[in-house]
Amino acid sequence: MDYSKFFSADVPSFLRSPVREIFRKVDLSAICSFAGGYPAAVTFPVEDIKRLSSEVLEKYGTKALQYGATQGVPELREVIARRYGVPVSQVQITTSSQQGIDVCTRVFVNPGDVVLANNPVYLGALQSFKAYRAQVMNLDLVQSTMVDQVQGIIGRGPISGTGPSPASVASTAFQGTSGGLSPGDKSGPSPKSGWTKSAEAEAQKRKALSAKFIYVIPDFNNPSGETMTLAEREEIVRLARELDCLIVEDSPYRELRYSGEPVKTIRELAPERTLHLGSFSKIFAPGFRLGWIIGPEELLEQIYICKQCLDLCPPVFDQYMAAEFMGSGALDRNLQKTIVEYRKRRDLMVALLEKYMPEGCSWTYPEGGLFLWLTLPEEIDTVALYDEALSAGVAYVAGSFFYVDGSHRNTMRMNFSFIAEEKMEPGIKILSNIIRHAI
Repeated sequence: MDYSKFFSADVPSFLRSPVREIFRKVDLSAICSFAGGYPAAVTFPVEDIKRLSSEVLEKYGTKALQYGATQGVPELREVIARRYGVPVSQVQITTSSQQGIDVCTRVFVNPGDVVLANNPVYLGALQSFKAYRAQVMNLDLVQSTMVDQVQGIIGRGPISGTGPSPASVASTAFQGTSGGLSPGDKSGPSPKSGWTKSAEAEAQKRKALSAKFIYVIPDFNNPSGETMTLAEREEIVRLARELDCLIVEDSPYRELRYSGEPVKTIRELAPERTLHLGSFSKIFAPGFRLGWIIGPEELLEQIYICKQCLDLCPPVFDQYMAAEFMGSGALDRNLQKTIVEYRKRRDLMVALLEKYMPEGCSWTYPEGGLFLWLTLPEEIDTVALYDEALSAGVAYVAGSFFYVDGSHRNTMRMNFSFIAEEKMEPGIKILSNIIRHAI
């Protein structure tokens, strides 16, 4: 039977996740996996969860097992509001921060509307944008030339949208270097050209000027691991105000800083037009499927209405668990241990890359988060190498999947949080040998 006639017009826009396909086909415990974004199981506060389960039932009784408010239970909203210094009315709980991305896209984007995103872009966000048939245009950042380039968007010259060239971007084309290379690296991301002119440049310029929102992960970007400087964040705000668009600031990793100094959030710089997304998945446990949005009440009101048809309310028992965990100080105590653990794993991965990777390879040195970005010589195709690597017992995610146009096939995302330490060296060694033989 041909079922295709039953599918909606959105279905062809659904983007399959190569990461989820790996999990579907492979037993992660049987290989050296650098592919997923899983946190380390040793960071899960199992004893706290056991204790809090009883305390929540004792404190809230059957209320914790009943339906709850669509905005989230007041106790959790209040704890988040206190932690981040905002009114409770500006906090909306979500069923995961992925839902936060999806509901923002659903509420603000019509088919054909433009979303500006940093490049490479988080795959889960790209899936949501594509599912709602948004036109994603690439936004690359550099502080040194941003001011002139932003002025150029408004009054100087044409800009291109997505296309075959990785240099084609919605606003400006730059070389983004925040986060830096690991010590001793000689090479980095390829410089990108300036203004790109094409026959459709004027049409693309008009489209870019009507962007609904800018999507960024400023702290420890997924996939690159890079962090935006304060100047870069200020220029994002400047650009959003010039274009009169919103900013969706995705911030699931901000609490996981291992070195360097925290930078102001974009929400702090422009609270009137920023929706700040947070997550408990990386700082508590992903199985609770909880996140939050901080933003202007007028915007959250429409998100609140939309969420009513999505899930009625976030999981209530989980919310009370998260409220007690965050409000009691247990979150901060667990974060201290988590940061020590992840710093050790990051440093181990960087040391192993320095030890085993052949000449011509480079990588970012993240100040936090779960990922670093590996760049290989131009002739290497990480998509083509994947089956060989998997057969040898190593998994990664090819970097081209994070680019709208599928470019940068010589890159890969490497996760250092999930893999057991005793598997990291054998995995890096195998991967390095495969890359060396391909050069």
